Amino acid sequence: MTLMPNQPDPESTVDTIHLPAHGTTVTAEDLKVRLVLAANLGDRVNVDASRVESVGQAVLQLLIAARIDAQAAGQAFAITNPSPAFTARIAALGLNHTLAITAEEDVES
Repeated sequence: MTLMPNQPDPESTVDTIHLPAHGTTVTAEDLKVRLVLAANLGDRVNVDASRVESVGQAVLQLLIAARIDAQAAGQAFAITNPSPAFTARIAALGLNHTLAITAEEDVES
């Protein structure tokens, strides 16, 4: 019996990665693998941050590096549905522009 690896669907250009509720150093290794695979298999990386309750330094470093790498490769990179906890942490660290997250108070009426 010959095993064939799964081939990426050519119609799929977005690979959504869902961040865990608690992004820690322990969860960062899995996130790193998923970010690399998403970048290699598609032309867009979409990170859903809707479930985030807390996010640590290791996860933030990976997200920043992934965004920089995507920009350098001409790929789209987006963090979507940021939870209030994620948005608050990003704002507290001054990373809104680095991660392209708009805090509610930054939105012009």
